[in-house]
Amino acid sequence: MNFMDFCSLHGVTLRQLPPVGRWVRVPTDDKPHSKNGAVKFMGDVGFVQNWATQTEPAVWREQGQSTEAVARVRQIADQGAREAREAAQKAASRAQHILSECELAPHPYLASKGFPEDLANVWNRETDNVMVIPMRCGGQIVGCQQITAEGGKKFLFGQRSSMAEFVMTAGQDGVHVVCEGYATGLSVRAALATLRRPYYVHVAFSAGNMKKIAQALPSGLAIADNDASETGEKTCKEIGWPYWMSDTVGEDCNDYHQRRGLFALAQGLQKMLLDRRRR
Repeated sequence: MNFMDFCSLHGVTLRQLPPVGRWVRVPTDDKPHSKNGAVKFMGDVGFVQNWATQTEPAVWREQGQSTEAVARVRQIADQGAREAREAAQKAASRAQHILSECELAPHPYLASKGFPEDLANVWNRETDNVMVIPMRCGGQIVGCQQITAEGGKKFLFGQRSSMAEFVMTAGQDGVHVVCEGYATGLSVRAALATLRRPYYVHVAFSAGNMKKIAQALPSGLAIADNDASETGEKTCKEIGWPYWMSDTVGEDCNDYHQRRGLFALAQGLQKMLLDRRRR
């Protein structure tokens, strides 16, 4: 199997081989209009990561490699691991610096998602009015997601994504809810507040990371994006918890909230809470 076919297996779109020796951001099958994938090609070894489904890069090796080639692959992999650790440390420091320059303020993205009065970390130093979502592992900042007014999203280069999350909580002994996106988390929070239920809403930033975070929790609910690739629903089924998903393909929880209203969403989550209690 060649490198381009290997990328395709992971849902990453390559129309031609990338330049040798450097990471390149590329589209994915489920998000063709954004560069949600990353690849690095070294000739006889390559790396591919789909941010929606993978928290770590997958490694491709050319078939029929000699002993010397295998040793070289191991050397490249070791070097890549060192570079990844260094990049993760730089990303964590960069995230802390960005957050230190943020101000709490309303943001157009929040208004477009139905939360015009909510405040967020807004950064205006190097970019135009970007909302910044801190991402933590074990309480420590490891990176951040930046969201523009138009909804464009990006992460810091090299930041750790595995087990990174943003948690919203209210009350004690709340139900754990894992979801993919920040706007979905806000809608879930609003619905659970309507139901007067304490909660821990874990925003995982990708479907693959949802599964990892859920595995470290005792029990809870999962929220699936109803994407055409069925990635979100498949992930929730793998988690094994009761899960909720919009009845319309292409919608996430926030889309449903805005289309049907908060009461309809709260009723859907209430049903999942009852299903959870019966298990």
